[in-house]
Amino acid sequence: MPTDLQRFEAAIRKFDEANSTDPNVEVADGIAYPKEVLYAQRMSACLQEVAPQASEALQLAVRCQHIWRWAIPRHDFAMDRPGYHKWRNRLKHYHAELAGQLLQEVGYEPALIARVQALVQKQQLQHDPEVQLLEDVICLVFLRYYFPNFAAQHPEEKVVDIIQKTWRKMTPHGHELALQLDLPPATQALVAKALAGN
Repeated sequence: MPTDLQRFEAAIRKFDEANSTDPNVEVADGIAYPKEVLYAQRMSACLQEVAPQASEALQLAVRCQHIWRWAIPRHDFAMDRPGYHKWRNRLKHYHAELAGQLLQEVGYEPALIARVQALVQKQQLQHDPEVQLLEDVICLVFLRYYFPNFAAQHPEEKVVDIIQKTWRKMTPHGHELALQLDLPPATQALVAKALAGN
């Protein structure tokens, strides 16, 4: 439970208000949402399911992990692997910087702001349990909500490769949770194929 619930709720509102200006729209259960608002809500819900006792910093980090993501489009960078990594790194710094500004506005102390920023930038992945938990949540949200559509739009070879890369980022517990997801049969078959060759 956050130490100051009003401050925590104010931060969540700030994050959601920022993401509500996303020009990209996604429909879920017949309701249209700004894309990053829906993503942030799904991240928070997944963390609540997976780790209901998660720290305040981690709860904040999952909510702002994609904040204003559309402001730095992929096509601004070279469409190759180095360009992709430059884009991702630029995004992580941008998300952390913006989140820090908003957290400061609602009165968070520098130490907690720095912790949220470290989580958002996924510093010390595989060495910091909270960063690894954040990565598990990211992967679970991707597999549950975004992977079936991704799989339908790309060649099987690429899809299998993405599953294998995603799997390597996750913990054994994350693997267990991923295998319990209610995925479409075609998607489940791709996951099984990817894991057989992993």
